[in-house]
Amino acid sequence: MNRLRHLSLASRLMLATLLVLVVALPLAGLGLAQHFRTTATDSFDRQLEALLNVVIAGLAWDDAQQQLVQERDLGDPHFEQVFSGWYWQVSDGAERVLSSRSLWDQRLPVRETADVIRDNFVGPRDTPLRVIERDIHLAPLDTPLHISVAAPRQSLELELERFTRLVALSLASLGLLVLITLALQVRWGLAPLRRLQADLAHVENGDAERLDTRLPAELARLAGAMNAVLARDRRLMEHARHAAGNLAHSLKTPVSVLTTLADGIEEPRRTRIRDELSRIDTAVRHHLARATAAGDVGLAPRVAVAEVLAPILDGLKRLATRRGVKLDHDLANELRVRMAPQDLQELVGNLLDNALRWAKGQVRLLGHEESEGIWLCVEDDGPGMDEAQRQAATGRGARLDEQRSGSGLGLAIVSDLVALHGGQLALDTSPLGGLSVRVWLPARPLAETPVPYPAGEHI
Repeated sequence: MNRLRHLSLASRLMLATLLVLVVALPLAGLGLAQHFRTTATDSFDRQLEALLNVVIAGLAWDDAQQQLVQERDLGDPHFEQVFSGWYWQVSDGAERVLSSRSLWDQRLPVRETADVIRDNFVGPRDTPLRVIERDIHLAPLDTPLHISVAAPRQSLELELERFTRLVALSLASLGLLVLITLALQVRWGLAPLRRLQADLAHVENGDAERLDTRLPAELARLAGAMNAVLARDRRLMEHARHAAGNLAHSLKTPVSVLTTLADGIEEPRRTRIRDELSRIDTAVRHHLARATAAGDVGLAPRVAVAEVLAPILDGLKRLATRRGVKLDHDLANELRVRMAPQDLQELVGNLLDNALRWAKGQVRLLGHEESEGIWLCVEDDGPGMDEAQRQAATGRGARLDEQRSGSGLGLAIVSDLVALHGGQLALDTSPLGGLSVRVWLPARPLAETPVPYPAGEHI
Protein backbone atom coordinates (compact mmCIF):
# COMPACT_ATOMS: atom_id res chain seq x y z
CA MET A 1 0.00 0.00 0.00
CA ASN A 2 2.88 2.40 0.72
CA ARG A 3 4.27 1.77 -2.76
CA LEU A 4 0.85 2.42 -4.30
CA ARG A 5 0.59 5.74 -2.48
CA HIS A 6 3.83 6.92 -4.10
CA LEU A 7 2.91 5.91 -7.66
CA SER A 8 2.92 8.70 -10.24
CA LEU A 9 -0.28 9.85 -11.92
CA ALA A 10 0.68 8.12 -15.15
CA SER A 11 1.39 4.87 -13.33
CA ARG A 12 -1.92 5.10 -11.48
CA LEU A 13 -3.87 5.63 -14.69
CA MET A 14 -2.08 2.77 -16.43
CA LEU A 15 -2.50 0.46 -13.44
CA ALA A 16 -6.21 1.27 -13.10
CA THR A 17 -6.80 0.66 -16.80
CA LEU A 18 -4.78 -2.56 -16.69
CA LEU A 19 -6.86 -3.83 -13.77
CA VAL A 20 -10.09 -3.01 -15.63
CA LEU A 21 -8.85 -4.76 -18.76
CA VAL A 22 -7.65 -7.80 -16.80
CA VAL A 23 -11.12 -8.16 -15.28
CA ALA A 24 -13.36 -6.97 -18.12
CA LEU A 25 -11.74 -8.60 -21.14
CA PRO A 26 -11.74 -12.19 -19.79
CA LEU A 27 -15.36 -11.78 -18.68
CA ALA A 28 -16.28 -10.42 -22.10
CA GLY A 29 -14.40 -13.29 -23.77
CA LEU A 30 -16.15 -15.88 -21.62
CA GLY A 31 -19.51 -14.30 -22.36
CA LEU A 32 -18.91 -14.24 -26.10
CA ALA A 33 -17.54 -17.79 -26.13
CA GLN A 34 -20.51 -19.10 -24.15
CA HIS A 35 -22.97 -17.28 -26.37
CA PHE A 36 -21.33 -18.62 -29.50
CA ARG A 37 -21.21 -22.15 -28.03
CA THR A 38 -24.93 -22.01 -27.34
CA THR A 39 -25.70 -20.60 -30.79
CA ALA A 40 -23.45 -23.04 -32.64
CA THR A 41 -24.80 -26.01 -30.68
CA ASP A 42 -28.39 -24.97 -31.42
CA SER A 43 -27.55 -24.63 -35.11
CA PHE A 44 -25.92 -28.08 -35.10
CA ASP A 45 -28.95 -29.55 -33.34
CA ARG A 46 -31.30 -28.01 -35.90
CA GLN A 47 -29.28 -29.65 -38.66
CA LEU A 48 -29.54 -33.00 -36.91
CA GLU A 49 -33.26 -32.49 -36.33
CA ALA A 50 -33.75 -31.83 -40.02
CA LEU A 51 -32.01 -35.12 -40.79
CA LEU A 52 -34.17 -36.82 -38.14
CA ASN A 53 -37.28 -35.53 -39.88
CA VAL A 54 -35.99 -36.84 -43.22
CA VAL A 55 -35.47 -40.28 -41.65
CA ILE A 56 -38.98 -40.20 -40.18
CA ALA A 57 -40.51 -39.01 -43.46
CA GLY A 58 -38.88 -41.87 -45.40
CA LEU A 59 -39.72 -44.58 -42.91
CA ALA A 60 -42.33 -47.22 -43.95
CA TRP A 61 -43.50 -50.74 -43.10
CA ASP A 62 -43.26 -53.38 -45.80
CA ASP A 63 -46.21 -55.78 -45.29
CA ALA A 64 -44.90 -58.26 -47.81
CA GLN A 65 -41.53 -58.63 -46.13
CA GLN A 66 -42.76 -57.72 -42.68
CA GLN A 67 -39.89 -55.28 -42.04
CA LEU A 68 -39.06 -51.61 -41.81
CA VAL A 69 -37.80 -49.87 -44.91
CA GLN A 70 -36.31 -46.46 -45.63
CA GLU A 71 -37.76 -45.05 -48.82
CA ARG A 72 -35.73 -41.83 -48.91
CA ASP A 73 -32.04 -41.16 -49.31
CA LEU A 74 -30.68 -38.63 -46.80
CA GLY A 75 -28.38 -37.28 -49.51
CA ASP A 76 -25.24 -37.35 -47.38
CA PRO A 77 -22.48 -39.83 -48.34
CA HIS A 78 -21.24 -39.86 -44.75
CA PHE A 79 -24.16 -42.16 -43.87
CA GLU A 80 -22.79 -44.72 -46.38
CA GLN A 81 -19.20 -44.65 -45.07
CA VAL A 82 -18.60 -47.23 -42.35
CA PHE A 83 -17.94 -45.74 -38.92
CA SER A 84 -17.89 -42.22 -40.33
CA GLY A 85 -19.56 -40.88 -37.20
CA TRP A 86 -22.74 -39.98 -39.08
CA TYR A 87 -25.42 -42.52 -38.14
CA TRP A 88 -29.14 -42.99 -38.09
CA GLN A 89 -31.10 -45.82 -36.55
CA VAL A 90 -34.72 -46.95 -36.20
CA SER A 91 -35.51 -49.54 -33.53
CA ASP A 92 -38.47 -50.84 -31.56
CA GLY A 93 -36.15 -51.86 -28.76
CA ALA A 94 -36.34 -55.51 -29.78
CA GLU A 95 -35.59 -57.30 -33.06
CA ARG A 96 -36.85 -54.68 -35.51
CA VAL A 97 -33.85 -52.50 -36.30
CA LEU A 98 -33.13 -50.40 -39.37
CA SER A 99 -29.88 -48.35 -39.54
CA SER A 100 -27.55 -46.54 -41.86
CA ARG A 101 -24.75 -48.44 -43.60
CA SER A 102 -22.21 -46.36 -41.67
CA LEU A 103 -23.32 -47.96 -38.39
CA TRP A 104 -22.37 -51.41 -39.76
CA ASP A 105 -22.92 -54.03 -37.05
CA GLN A 106 -23.01 -51.54 -34.14
CA ARG A 107 -26.11 -50.20 -32.44
CA LEU A 108 -27.02 -46.89 -30.86
CA PRO A 109 -28.58 -46.92 -27.40
CA VAL A 110 -32.40 -46.85 -27.27
CA ARG A 111 -34.23 -44.68 -24.73
CA GLU A 112 -37.98 -44.40 -24.51
CA THR A 113 -39.09 -40.76 -24.72
CA ALA A 114 -42.01 -38.85 -26.14
CA ASP A 115 -39.99 -35.66 -26.52
CA VAL A 116 -37.02 -34.81 -28.66
CA ILE A 117 -33.76 -35.51 -26.80
CA ARG A 118 -30.45 -33.78 -27.58
CA ASP A 119 -27.46 -35.33 -25.89
CA ASN A 120 -23.76 -36.19 -26.10
CA PHE A 121 -22.39 -39.70 -25.83
CA VAL A 122 -19.51 -41.91 -27.00
CA GLY A 123 -20.34 -43.98 -30.08
CA PRO A 124 -18.59 -46.73 -32.00
CA ARG A 125 -14.80 -46.70 -31.80
CA ASP A 126 -15.06 -44.26 -28.88
CA THR A 127 -16.08 -41.41 -31.17
CA PRO A 128 -17.71 -38.47 -29.32
CA LEU A 129 -21.15 -37.99 -30.87
CA ARG A 130 -23.98 -35.51 -30.73
CA VAL A 131 -27.33 -37.31 -30.96
CA ILE A 132 -30.94 -36.24 -31.42
CA GLU A 133 -33.65 -38.83 -30.88
CA ARG A 134 -37.38 -39.30 -30.34
CA ASP A 135 -40.16 -41.95 -30.37
CA ILE A 136 -42.86 -42.20 -33.07
CA HIS A 137 -45.80 -44.49 -33.78
CA LEU A 138 -45.88 -46.10 -37.21
CA ALA A 139 -48.95 -47.91 -38.48
CA PRO A 140 -49.65 -50.80 -38.40
CA LEU A 141 -47.11 -51.42 -35.59
CA ASP A 142 -48.33 -51.29 -32.04
CA THR A 143 -44.86 -50.77 -30.55
CA PRO A 144 -43.38 -47.25 -30.77
CA LEU A 145 -40.24 -46.83 -32.80
CA HIS A 146 -37.20 -44.99 -31.49
CA ILE A 147 -35.49 -42.80 -34.12
CA SER A 148 -31.91 -41.60 -33.58
CA VAL A 149 -29.61 -39.46 -35.73
CA ALA A 150 -26.01 -38.90 -34.58
CA ALA A 151 -23.09 -36.84 -35.87
CA PRO A 152 -19.48 -36.45 -34.65
CA ARG A 153 -18.89 -33.58 -32.24
CA GLN A 154 -15.42 -32.99 -33.68
CA SER A 155 -16.59 -30.50 -36.30
CA LEU A 156 -18.58 -28.57 -33.69
CA GLU A 157 -15.68 -28.54 -31.23
CA LEU A 158 -13.24 -27.41 -33.93
CA GLU A 159 -15.53 -24.53 -34.80
CA LEU A 160 -15.85 -23.61 -31.13
CA GLU A 161 -12.07 -23.74 -30.67
CA ARG A 162 -11.51 -21.54 -33.72
CA PHE A 163 -13.96 -19.00 -32.41
CA THR A 164 -12.41 -19.09 -28.92
CA ARG A 165 -8.92 -18.47 -30.34
CA LEU A 166 -10.26 -15.66 -32.50
CA VAL A 167 -12.00 -14.05 -29.54
CA ALA A 168 -8.92 -14.39 -27.33
CA LEU A 169 -6.65 -12.93 -30.00
CA SER A 170 -9.09 -10.11 -30.73
CA LEU A 171 -9.55 -9.18 -27.08
CA ALA A 172 -5.82 -9.35 -26.40
CA SER A 173 -5.20 -7.07 -29.39
CA LEU A 174 -7.94 -4.76 -28.17
CA GLY A 175 -6.42 -4.65 -24.67
CA LEU A 176 -2.96 -3.91 -26.08
CA LEU A 177 -4.40 -1.22 -28.34
CA VAL A 178 -6.24 0.35 -25.39
CA LEU A 179 -3.04 0.36 -23.29
CA ILE A 180 -0.98 1.88 -26.10
CA THR A 181 -3.66 4.50 -26.75
CA LEU A 182 -3.90 5.28 -23.04
CA ALA A 183 -0.11 5.52 -22.73
CA LEU A 184 -0.03 8.02 -25.60
CA GLN A 185 -2.98 9.89 -24.12
CA VAL A 186 -1.39 9.98 -20.67
CA ARG A 187 1.92 11.14 -22.10
CA TRP A 188 0.23 13.90 -24.06
CA GLY A 189 -2.27 14.79 -21.33
CA LEU A 190 0.29 14.91 -18.51
CA ALA A 191 2.94 16.74 -20.52
CA PRO A 192 1.96 20.10 -18.92
CA LEU A 193 2.37 18.53 -15.48
CA ARG A 194 5.84 17.32 -16.42
CA ARG A 195 6.70 20.83 -17.59
CA LEU A 196 5.42 22.24 -14.32
CA GLN A 197 7.47 19.66 -12.41
CA ALA A 198 10.58 20.59 -14.40
CA ASP A 199 9.95 24.30 -13.70
CA LEU A 200 9.63 23.55 -9.99
CA ALA A 201 12.94 21.67 -10.10
CA HIS A 202 14.57 24.68 -11.80
CA VAL A 203 13.19 27.00 -9.12
CA GLU A 204 14.28 24.60 -6.39
CA ASN A 205 17.79 24.35 -7.88
CA GLY A 206 18.05 28.12 -8.18
CA ASP A 207 18.11 28.09 -11.99
CA ALA A 208 14.86 30.07 -12.28
CA GLU A 209 12.81 32.44 -10.15
CA ARG A 210 9.37 31.88 -11.66
CA LEU A 211 7.26 29.10 -13.11
CA ASP A 212 6.26 29.17 -16.76
CA THR A 213 2.54 30.02 -17.01
CA ARG A 214 2.18 28.97 -20.66
CA LEU A 215 0.14 25.95 -19.62
CA PRO A 216 -3.47 24.73 -19.91
CA ALA A 217 -5.96 26.96 -18.10
CA GLU A 218 -6.17 24.84 -14.93
CA LEU A 219 -2.40 24.57 -14.50
CA ALA A 220 -1.77 28.15 -15.63
CA ARG A 221 -3.86 29.41 -12.71
CA LEU A 222 -1.94 27.12 -10.34
CA ALA A 223 1.44 28.25 -11.72
CA GLY A 224 0.35 31.89 -11.41
CA ALA A 225 -0.68 31.38 -7.80
CA MET A 226 2.64 29.68 -7.01
CA ASN A 227 4.54 32.54 -8.68
CA ALA A 228 2.63 34.98 -6.51
CA VAL A 229 3.58 33.01 -3.40
CA LEU A 230 7.25 32.87 -4.47
CA ALA A 231 7.31 36.62 -5.12
CA ARG A 232 5.63 37.31 -1.79
CA ASP A 233 8.15 35.10 0.02
CA ARG A 234 11.04 36.92 -1.60
CA ARG A 235 9.59 40.27 -0.58
CA LEU A 236 9.07 39.07 2.98
CA MET A 237 12.60 37.65 3.19
CA GLU A 238 14.12 40.83 1.79
CA HIS A 239 12.10 42.84 4.27
CA ALA A 240 13.28 40.56 7.09
CA ARG A 241 16.91 41.04 6.06
CA HIS A 242 16.51 44.80 6.01
CA ALA A 243 14.68 44.73 9.33
CA ALA A 244 17.45 42.61 10.88
CA GLY A 245 20.10 45.00 9.60
CA ASN A 246 18.20 48.04 10.83
CA LEU A 247 17.73 46.41 14.22
CA ALA A 248 21.44 45.67 14.43
CA HIS A 249 22.29 49.30 13.71
CA SER A 250 19.66 50.61 16.10
CA LEU A 251 20.96 48.43 18.96
CA LYS A 252 24.63 49.03 18.30
CA THR A 253 24.62 52.68 19.41
CA PRO A 254 22.62 52.23 22.68
CA VAL A 255 24.84 49.31 23.69
CA SER A 256 27.97 51.36 22.98
CA VAL A 257 26.59 54.31 24.98
CA LEU A 258 25.71 52.09 27.92
CA THR A 259 29.18 50.54 27.80
CA THR A 260 30.76 54.01 27.92
CA LEU A 261 28.49 55.10 30.77
CA ALA A 262 29.46 51.98 32.69
CA ASP A 263 33.04 53.25 32.81
CA GLY A 264 31.93 55.94 35.29
CA ILE A 265 30.50 53.42 37.71
CA GLU A 266 32.59 52.15 40.54
CA GLU A 267 33.69 48.55 40.89
CA PRO A 268 32.41 45.88 41.25
CA ARG A 269 29.17 47.14 39.69
CA ARG A 270 31.04 48.40 36.61
CA THR A 271 32.39 44.95 35.78
CA ARG A 272 29.00 43.30 36.27
CA ILE A 273 27.27 45.88 34.05
CA ARG A 274 29.90 45.56 31.30
CA ASP A 275 29.60 41.73 31.42
CA GLU A 276 25.84 41.92 31.05
CA LEU A 277 26.13 44.41 28.20
CA SER A 278 28.64 42.12 26.51
CA ARG A 279 26.22 39.20 26.83
CA ILE A 280 23.42 41.34 25.36
CA ASP A 281 25.63 42.39 22.46
CA THR A 282 26.72 38.81 21.78
CA ALA A 283 23.17 37.44 21.93
CA VAL A 284 21.80 40.18 19.67
CA ARG A 285 24.52 39.68 17.07
CA HIS A 286 24.05 35.92 17.17
CA HIS A 287 20.29 35.95 16.66
CA LEU A 288 20.44 38.75 14.09
CA ALA A 289 23.02 36.78 12.10
CA ARG A 290 20.84 33.68 12.29
CA ALA A 291 17.73 35.60 11.24
CA THR A 292 19.61 37.11 8.30
CA ALA A 293 20.93 33.71 7.20
CA ALA A 294 17.52 32.05 7.49
CA GLY A 295 16.09 34.17 4.72
CA ASP A 296 16.06 32.48 1.34
CA VAL A 297 17.35 28.97 2.02
CA GLY A 298 14.79 27.41 -0.29
CA LEU A 299 15.07 30.06 -3.03
CA ALA A 300 18.79 30.81 -3.08
CA PRO A 301 20.54 30.59 -6.48
CA ARG A 302 23.41 28.27 -7.35
CA VAL A 303 26.61 30.25 -6.99
CA ALA A 304 30.23 29.58 -7.94
CA VAL A 305 32.07 28.94 -4.67
CA ALA A 306 35.48 30.19 -5.85
CA GLU A 307 34.01 33.38 -7.29
CA VAL A 308 31.92 34.21 -4.21
CA LEU A 309 34.79 33.50 -1.80
CA ALA A 310 37.46 35.38 -3.79
CA PRO A 311 37.03 38.71 -1.87
CA ILE A 312 37.04 36.93 1.50
CA LEU A 313 40.15 34.92 0.63
CA ASP A 314 42.02 38.01 -0.57
CA GLY A 315 41.33 39.87 2.67
CA LEU A 316 42.11 36.89 4.90
CA LYS A 317 45.37 36.18 3.06
CA ARG A 318 46.60 39.67 3.93
CA LEU A 319 45.57 39.08 7.55
CA ALA A 320 47.32 35.71 7.56
CA THR A 321 50.50 37.23 6.17
CA ARG A 322 50.60 39.79 8.97
CA ARG A 323 50.22 36.97 11.48
CA GLY A 324 52.89 34.85 9.83
CA VAL A 325 50.43 32.17 8.71
CA LYS A 326 50.25 30.69 5.21
CA LEU A 327 46.68 30.42 3.85
CA ASP A 328 46.20 27.98 0.93
CA HIS A 329 43.00 27.10 -0.89
CA ASP A 330 42.02 24.58 -3.56
CA LEU A 331 38.58 25.35 -5.02
CA ALA A 332 37.65 24.24 -8.53
CA ASN A 333 36.02 26.83 -10.78
CA GLU A 334 33.05 24.49 -11.43
CA LEU A 335 32.34 24.01 -7.71
CA ARG A 336 28.84 25.33 -7.08
CA VAL A 337 26.46 25.36 -4.14
CA ARG A 338 22.86 26.37 -3.56
CA MET A 339 23.34 29.19 -1.06
CA ALA A 340 23.08 32.96 -0.81
CA PRO A 341 26.49 34.56 -1.50
CA GLN A 342 26.56 36.49 1.79
CA ASP A 343 25.74 33.29 3.74
CA LEU A 344 28.55 31.36 2.03
CA GLN A 345 30.98 34.20 2.70
CA GLU A 346 29.97 34.35 6.35
CA LEU A 347 30.22 30.57 6.78
CA VAL A 348 33.69 30.18 5.24
CA GLY A 349 34.89 33.49 6.62
CA ASN A 350 34.11 32.47 10.19
CA LEU A 351 35.78 29.08 9.71
CA LEU A 352 38.94 30.63 8.28
CA ASP A 353 38.98 33.38 10.91
CA ASN A 354 38.81 30.79 13.67
CA ALA A 355 41.51 28.64 12.00
CA LEU A 356 43.82 31.67 11.61
CA ARG A 357 43.34 32.50 15.29
CA TRP A 358 44.60 29.06 16.36
CA ALA A 359 47.03 28.16 13.55
CA LYS A 360 50.78 28.10 14.11
CA GLY A 361 51.81 28.55 10.51
CA GLN A 362 49.41 27.01 8.00
CA VAL A 363 45.68 27.02 7.15
CA ARG A 364 44.16 25.19 4.21
CA LEU A 365 40.72 25.43 2.54
CA LEU A 366 39.64 22.53 0.31
CA GLY A 367 36.49 21.93 -1.74
CA HIS A 368 35.16 18.75 -3.27
CA GLU A 369 31.97 18.16 -5.26
CA GLU A 370 29.61 15.21 -4.86
CA SER A 371 26.53 14.24 -6.86
CA GLU A 372 24.28 15.34 -3.99
CA GLY A 373 26.25 18.35 -2.74
CA ILE A 374 29.71 19.67 -1.91
CA TRP A 375 32.27 19.30 0.89
CA LEU A 376 34.21 22.25 2.27
CA CYS A 377 37.08 21.58 4.64
CA VAL A 378 39.13 24.07 6.69
CA GLU A 379 42.29 22.65 8.31
CA ASP A 380 44.92 24.22 10.53
CA ASP A 381 48.12 23.17 12.30
CA GLY A 382 47.05 24.52 15.71
CA PRO A 383 46.51 22.62 18.96
CA GLY A 384 43.27 21.06 17.70
CA MET A 385 40.77 19.21 19.88
CA ASP A 386 40.85 15.74 21.33
CA GLU A 387 38.11 13.16 20.76
CA ALA A 388 36.18 14.05 23.91
CA GLN A 389 36.22 17.74 23.02
CA ARG A 390 35.07 17.05 19.46
CA GLN A 391 32.21 14.84 20.63
CA ALA A 392 31.16 17.41 23.19
CA ALA A 393 31.35 20.19 20.59
CA THR A 394 29.18 18.33 18.08
CA GLY A 395 26.75 16.97 20.70
CA ARG A 396 23.11 17.89 20.53
CA GLY A 397 22.55 21.34 21.98
CA ALA A 398 26.24 22.13 22.32
CA ARG A 399 27.74 25.46 21.32
CA LEU A 400 31.08 25.31 19.52
CA ASP A 401 32.17 28.61 21.02
CA GLU A 402 31.86 27.09 24.48
CA GLN A 403 34.37 24.35 23.65
CA ARG A 404 37.32 26.58 22.69
CA SER A 405 37.94 29.74 24.63
CA GLY A 406 38.21 32.79 22.40
CA SER A 407 36.53 31.23 19.34
CA GLY A 408 33.74 33.75 19.77
CA LEU A 409 30.46 33.80 17.90
CA GLY A 410 31.83 32.61 14.56
CA LEU A 411 31.56 28.85 14.95
CA ALA A 412 28.07 29.11 16.44
CA ILE A 413 26.95 31.08 13.38
CA VAL A 414 28.59 28.46 11.14
CA SER A 415 26.70 25.69 12.91
CA ASP A 416 23.40 27.54 12.49
CA LEU A 417 24.07 28.26 8.81
CA VAL A 418 24.92 24.63 8.09
CA ALA A 419 21.79 23.41 9.88
CA LEU A 420 19.57 25.94 8.11
CA HIS A 421 20.82 24.74 4.73
CA GLY A 422 20.30 21.05 5.54
CA GLY A 423 24.01 20.30 5.75
CA GLN A 424 26.32 18.51 8.18
CA LEU A 425 29.20 19.79 10.29
CA ALA A 426 31.99 17.41 11.35
CA LEU A 427 35.13 17.93 13.43
CA ASP A 428 38.20 15.77 13.02
CA THR A 429 41.96 15.78 13.33
CA SER A 430 43.64 17.62 10.49
CA PRO A 431 46.51 16.06 8.52
CA LEU A 432 48.33 19.30 9.38
CA GLY A 433 48.12 18.38 13.06
CA GLY A 434 45.37 20.72 14.21
CA LEU A 435 41.60 20.81 13.80
CA SER A 436 39.74 19.87 10.62
CA VAL A 437 36.25 21.37 10.28
CA ARG A 438 34.34 19.77 7.43
CA VAL A 439 31.03 21.09 6.13
CA TRP A 440 28.77 19.23 3.76
CA LEU A 441 26.16 21.31 1.90
CA PRO A 442 23.45 19.55 -0.16
CA ALA A 443 22.71 20.46 -3.74
CA ARG A 444 19.01 20.72 -2.81
CA PRO A 445 18.60 22.21 0.67
CA LEU A 446 14.86 21.46 0.80
CA ALA A 447 15.24 17.77 -0.07
CA GLU A 448 16.13 14.95 2.27
CA THR A 449 19.58 13.95 1.05
CA PRO A 450 21.86 11.44 2.79
CA VAL A 451 25.40 12.47 3.66
CA PRO A 452 27.69 10.75 1.09
CA TYR A 453 30.62 10.13 3.47
CA PRO A 454 30.86 9.09 7.11
CA ALA A 455 31.83 11.83 9.53
CA GLY A 456 35.35 10.52 9.97
CA GLU A 457 36.44 10.45 6.29
CA HIS A 458 38.70 13.00 4.69
CA ILE A 459 38.03 14.52 1.33
